[in-house]
Amino acid sequence: MKMRQLGNHGPEVSEIGLGCMGLTFGYGPATDHRDAVQLIRSAYDLGVTFFDTAEAYGAINEELLGEALEPVRDRVVLATKFGWKDGNAGTGELDSRPERIRFVAEQSLKRLRTDRIDLFYQHRVDPNVPIEEVAGTVKDLIAEGKVKSFGLSEAGAATIRRAHLVQPVAALQSEYSLFTRDVEKEILPTLEMLGIALVPFSPLGKGFLTGKIDSATVFGEGDVRNSLPRFQTEARIANQKIAAAVGELATQKGVTPAQIAIAWLLAQRPWIMPIPGTTKLDRLKENIGASDVRLTAADLHQIDHVLAANPIQGARYTEQGMKLIGG
Repeated sequence: MKMRQLGNHGPEVSEIGLGCMGLTFGYGPATDHRDAVQLIRSAYDLGVTFFDTAEAYGAINEELLGEALEPVRDRVVLATKFGWKDGNAGTGELDSRPERIRFVAEQSLKRLRTDRIDLFYQHRVDPNVPIEEVAGTVKDLIAEGKVKSFGLSEAGAATIRRAHLVQPVAALQSEYSLFTRDVEKEILPTLEMLGIALVPFSPLGKGFLTGKIDSATVFGEGDVRNSLPRFQTEARIANQKIAAAVGELATQKGVTPAQIAIAWLLAQRPWIMPIPGTTKLDRLKENIGASDVRLTAADLHQIDHVLAANPIQGARYTEQGMKLIGG
């Protein structure tokens, strides 16, 4: 696995990480405990050193990582997040008060079986707490040795700049893929100027870019995609041209659509490290294999042409969800 620097103020990590949310949250029933631990250990054995979790994914999510990676703790980078009231993202209520940040840090340290959090993100920008106060609290935790690096998630350019003045931001985690390109206009230039890495979540467009989702696909109970405008039937039909084009290029190159989608992200900037999630070993191996896929200038031009001709239909979140991003 090739390595990349997590911005100017973070550690070196595998260029493809593992997003662990789906093991316990967001896509239906939780994965069996033993299977989840084994998947995480397999990711490490395959070269992944960058693992992403959050308080909001349930205490068990952090505990799985702690159990699986305790034997190799000094060889991996653990990222977790704070910012939701009572750790519950389902309510849509935020809480980044200093005392809450400190409480979450202590809980995460215990669950992760570690003495430091390598990358501590604010999960969403809290309009009721100045970002300078949030950054200052994390700065104090860094001084105390409990946190190594500070990150933001789904923050706007102005917020990133303000936070960075108080405590250098190592990474921004935001959705970015062939299916969601909102960060390209303003966020990417800001990150490049400040030396901040981008950690894209949902690099496979929540599965859409794998080519396995069509208008007849039925998502299980508890799957967040049931409520997302972009995954409603009409939008799915309209967006099929993009998935089809990715599939055609994958066939031409003898790889999978998922590998094309991840390789495209890696080709955008040398400081982008996607974190695809999965619950299956074969998909894990497939995603990691994207590190060996090389897209030519002609390939990238072909993809750009398709994207320009077929604007994505449907918002990526509900109206309530959209209010919580870009702060």
